[in-house]
Amino acid sequence: MYDDASGDPGIFDFDELANHLLEQGLQSSPSDIHGCLCGLLAAGAAVEPELALAALVEVMDLELRGELAEQVMQLYTISAAALEDEEFDFHPLMPDDESDLEVRTASLAGWCKGFMAGYALVTAGASSESENTVSKDSAEILKDFTVIAQAERGDEDVEEDEAEENLYELVEYLRFATLNVYMDSRVNGANGEDEGGSRRPLH
Repeated sequence: MYDDASGDPGIFDFDELANHLLEQGLQSSPSDIHGCLCGLLAAGAAVEPELALAALVEVMDLELRGELAEQVMQLYTISAAALEDEEFDFHPLMPDDESDLEVRTASLAGWCKGFMAGYALVTAGASSESENTVSKDSAEILKDFTVIAQAERGDEDVEEDEAEENLYELVEYLRFATLNVYMDSRVNGANGEDEGGSRRPLH
């Protein structure tokens, strides 16, 4: 699914998605959208592509049309499969390594903002009992994501090579932290499964 060199989904080109967003007069980044989709999934949203479009309208005020809507629905489905993949074939959708460090840092922050928005949309309708099943590890991860979401730019006092390494480590952290939250939601029952085992729809 993913291009290991860039960390982007192989069938999804970051710049192409960004251009489609601009064509529809939307300022959001593909990273913002992918983060939101992953937040939905990690919180236990049903793997139904149309729900992803509805969620983007509700939490990001994005009403997607045409080919872009089709691509985002496909991205949602493929992201769900990646989170289930035994090879850990999941990566946040980010600009390639040729992009400016500041752009990639902002995309990292945007991904985390989107994740938290998507996660909150699903869990806002959960019962207090379900909320209490969130593990300590997941709670710490969500706090980390909130902090990373504030990182609009890199530290100007850090050398470029070190800044690149720091960014790489943060992206890797997002990869495995997202997988951990996703797995916790399943193991601890925080995904709101009913007796038939279906995952809960968005409210």
